[in-house]
Amino acid sequence: MNSKAVSILAAVLTLGLFGSATAVSAQAPRAKVGALACNLAPTVGFIIGSHQRLSCTYTPDGPFPPEVYVGSISTIGLDIGVKGGGRMLWAVFAPTSGFPHGALAGTYVGASADIAVGLGLGANALLGGSHRSFALQPLSVEANTGINLAAGVSELRLHWAR
Repeated sequence: MNSKAVSILAAVLTLGLFGSATAVSAQAPRAKVGALACNLAPTVGFIIGSHQRLSCTYTPDGPFPPEVYVGSISTIGLDIGVKGGGRMLWAVFAPTSGFPHGALAGTYVGASADIAVGLGLGANALLGGSHRSFALQPLSVEANTGINLAAGVSELRLHWAR
């Protein structure tokens, strides 16, 4: 696949995810409460899905200390190739600020897509967490390496590392 085709495919996948993320975020008013940055372990796509471990740091907006989370992200859908790990960053939205420590722990579900030929990009729009009140929106920014094409529904499970 040439680099122009890869760029076009990445743009189409990202625009498709942006549309679904915008529709989801329009359902309930939310305020940005911080950012979640995750380091992704290397993984192999299993054609119809993948499972990737991650470690994350949530940095709240305001004078609050960062929180550490560990977990995994699993994707069901097309996932072909190998990724050498990477980094993912989300803006975190919630109905209110001032929630307790560890509140981001839980399960998030949503649409995801990524493409890599050497260097790659990805996008994920997920909702869930404590009482399904958090949105990891509008899209994550993912940087990874490898040769991979993935698109599907993802489930992110986060556990507070205290």
